[in-house]
Amino acid sequence: MTMLDVRNVTKRFGSLVAVNSVSMQVAAGELRAIIGPNGAGKTTFFNMISGYFAPTVGDIVFDGATVTKMAVADRVARGMARTFQITEIFPELTVRQNVRIGVESAQGLRQRFWLGATHSAEVSRAIDEALTQSGLTGKADRLVGELSHGDQRAAEIATALTLKPRLLLLDEPTAGMGEHETFAVANLIRRLHKNSAYTIVLIEHDMRVVFNLADKITVLGEGKLLAEGTPGEIAANPIVQEAYLGKAE
Repeated sequence: MTMLDVRNVTKRFGSLVAVNSVSMQVAAGELRAIIGPNGAGKTTFFNMISGYFAPTVGDIVFDGATVTKMAVADRVARGMARTFQITEIFPELTVRQNVRIGVESAQGLRQRFWLGATHSAEVSRAIDEALTQSGLTGKADRLVGELSHGDQRAAEIATALTLKPRLLLLDEPTAGMGEHETFAVANLIRRLHKNSAYTIVLIEHDMRVVFNLADKITVLGEGKLLAEGTPGEIAANPIVQEAYLGKAE
């Protein structure tokens, strides 16, 4: 079953063509990595998938429904969740409070001043589930601003999980991290993929993370699709080596 089908999308900003007729199919349960040099169009491509940009040309089909013109909130309601390169959580709140905001938003409870026993129990269960999945149970009552960058990223992912997504979009999840934090976040993503069967698409610059996690890799360059395949196929592709991997040394 295809979870995400991106069909020949192009995005123009005036005379600039940021993404040029790129297609990508992601199967349910797959972990797909998108790589490419700076300026390759990766973030613009992600923004079209998640609804922040509308394609100039092309279509996006998510879980069998065409969502090309659908708003971000409607895509989220259908089961699409995204994290950003710059962590988007509330540093002055605890991990639990951040996750609670996500849970209450997902359950349509943010406008309620009082929750009955049933709703309170449901919220608590959802919070505990997200904390367990993200490995943050032991840090639930710490302020997010006091945590390491890796744990802050895990808290953002935990908040995204409260939306019960069928597709999780991760924009450079290990950006700015040291080796230990990168390893921890990569392990979190692996657990979510293997143990909870999330369909995951991520943009990532760290090739160790990409080649250790991804089922398939999509390579962009100058807004175009350069190559697509398994990690082994991509590592052996001379076009990719010349355009991207070879320059990383």
